Amino acid sequence: MAPTRTYVGLGSNLGDRLDNLKRAVELLLEKGIAVMEASSVYETDPVGPPQPDFLNAALAVDCDLPPVELIAVLKQVESEIGREQSERWGPRVIDLDLLLYGEESVAEPGVTVPHAELTNRAFALVPILEIDDDVELPSGEPLSAFCEKDPEGIKVYAPPGSLLGG
Repeated sequence: MAPTRTYVGLGSNLGDRLDNLKRAVELLLEKGIAVMEASSVYETDPVGPPQPDFLNAALAVDCDLPPVELIAVLKQVESEIGREQSERWGPRVIDLDLLLYGEESVAEPGVTVPHAELTNRAFALVPILEIDDDVELPSGEPLSAFCEKDPEGIKVYAPPGSLLGG
């Protein structure tokens, strides 16, 4: 069975934000996650309470793990980098979200794919669409239909591949 093309969102707004994102990619690779591409890193306005700006990016991952197991790996990486549970939409050292898992829709306790807020979050859509502008939701709707061409509050911080050592 061929691996499933999966998209993972990364975010950080505490500490050395860029280093936190790079460390997350290193840990995913160490855990055997096949990171195929990384978007540019974007500096984005936060959602939620007043807090520092985020750095956000997306990874295209070819994955053999089922969604629930991949989410467990993402949570483990967050923990290793030092994420602690905090208020919803509050500041964080690292945030890793499973945004899309191939053409699958999953709604189980602790697992919602596509990510419940994906179509409302330009900071997640822009990086995915940079990697592949033909990505569709499991419903067949193009992700690009949910994102303005140049949304406000999002600017390039580091070029494509910078999270992969490029």
